[in-house]
Amino acid sequence: MTLWLLGLNHQTAPVDLRERVAFAGDALGQALASLRALPEVSEAALLSTCNRTEVYAVASDGEALAAWLDRQAQGLGAYLYRHHDAEAVRHLFRVATGLDSMVLGEPQILGQVKDAWALAREHGALGGRLDRLFQQTFSVAKRARTDTRIGVNPVSVASTAVRLAQDSFASLPDSTVLLVGAGETIELAARHLAKGGVRRLLVANRTLAHAQDLASRHGGYALPLAELDRHLAEADVVFSATAAREPVLRQTQVEAALAARRRKPVLLFDLAVPRDIEAGVAGLSDAYLYTVDDLERAVEDNRRGRHEAAEAAEAIIDLQVARYMETVQAGGRQETLKRLRALGDSTRDELLARARQQLSGGRDPDEVLQFLANTLTNRLLHPPTAALREAALTGDTELARAAERLFPAKAPYSHPHSPPLPLSDDSEPAP
Repeated sequence: MTLWLLGLNHQTAPVDLRERVAFAGDALGQALASLRALPEVSEAALLSTCNRTEVYAVASDGEALAAWLDRQAQGLGAYLYRHHDAEAVRHLFRVATGLDSMVLGEPQILGQVKDAWALAREHGALGGRLDRLFQQTFSVAKRARTDTRIGVNPVSVASTAVRLAQDSFASLPDSTVLLVGAGETIELAARHLAKGGVRRLLVANRTLAHAQDLASRHGGYALPLAELDRHLAEADVVFSATAAREPVLRQTQVEAALAARRRKPVLLFDLAVPRDIEAGVAGLSDAYLYTVDDLERAVEDNRRGRHEAAEAAEAIIDLQVARYMETVQAGGRQETLKRLRALGDSTRDELLARARQQLSGGRDPDEVLQFLANTLTNRLLHPPTAALREAALTGDTELARAAERLFPAKAPYSHPHSPPLPLSDDSEPAP
């Protein structure tokens, strides 16, 4: 089984394609269960955010994962990136550290990776291999943020959007801002808006209690999503980030709001994937719409400013990837040693039981000891002897060299003055 990663993100696929495979709520759990049910997959986790959808799996066939993704939304093949083993580990480390984010070093992604791990555990989709990988990922991300400046003054997509609003015609102390949604992204936007001294803050959400909770923390006014049309015309700036599968703001709604505002401009930030605001809004006069893809250009300055910290974080990740793969490989070798030891133990126990049975039946002890020694030797040496004979016939020099290292011509403890080894169930007398 191989560790696989297949996915697409803001760098490889446009928002209209990403939103087709953006899983949230019950759909995320259902997708994970469907993925884990594939016969080629033994372990799986699914990371789905506004900027990426990624499948992490221990599977016998990466093409089965690609086919599963294509069934979710046809035509993804040209946009997918695929990594396995060490490169899959490196990618996850970089994602959790914020090195692969639209905003370099942004802190939200680590929480989203932890959520993906927790959901996979909840659904029984994780095994020991993926579980250890995610645990190591959390440790690496923490170290990178502690040992470098990658996490200093973190900038989120939400804070970048607020800064753009401040730099536009919408001065916060003179503006009414409408927030649609009540999740983490909207929470971050509310914090920055309150800090910027926004004049009036409206929070609309499908669950009114959630809107009331957020509004109470930031001095805003809560309203149910059903009343959005009544208040839309009051907003100079709109931030929307919900988990809805269909737009919550249609072009006709925005047109009506602009008419009520007497064509006073409105600035809209669609921070959701799938998109919350109908794409046609961008074509309206006096409506200025930004999506998460538009914000990529706005955060480029932040990315350049963190270049040095990113290089230091990359060095930490390189070292941790090497250490992780060494641990995995050592674990594989350990399993081989365990199987070898188990074979020796089971063979010894079987023959010892037969020898005791012969002794209890009255057979001569010397004959029983001779039987035990000869049979045990033949049982243990037959598989390697047969393998070496086959290697000699096929020219497998690598196995022959390994055998020479395992069984040197001068056996250990052959020095004439070496003390004899003690006899026990776990050792044989020195030659």
